[in-house]
Amino acid sequence: MHALPLRLRDESIGAMNLFRRAPGPLPTADLHLTQALADVATIGILQERTIRRGETVRNQLQGALTSRVIIEQAKGVLAERSGLSMGVAFELLRRYARGHHVRLADVAHELVEHRLDPAVLIAAAK
Repeated sequence: MHALPLRLRDESIGAMNLFRRAPGPLPTADLHLTQALADVATIGILQERTIRRGETVRNQLQGALTSRVIIEQAKGVLAERSGLSMGVAFELLRRYARGHHVRLADVAHELVEHRLDPAVLIAAAK
């Protein structure tokens, strides 16, 4: 059995194991070929990791944008219904979310979907 490192510069990400029928060292030509295969495998693994990280970041950013839109809508609903400024409406939303241990986006969604009465948020602030 032989093990070749999967590495890029100084970072080792694993090993490629080779199994032979007969014991002994690998011939030089086989060693060069298998190291080339290990290098290609390393590149493939690192590219897949990069793509996965990019997808994760993209999904997180999309979620943040979606949350921000619903929060802005909720601020508008609360400000219009209560006659408060947008800044005060945001503070009421945030205070309610913190006080009830609920995500701000969830409170905003409930308000926009008319499942949470704006009067409840106003009363909770008093």
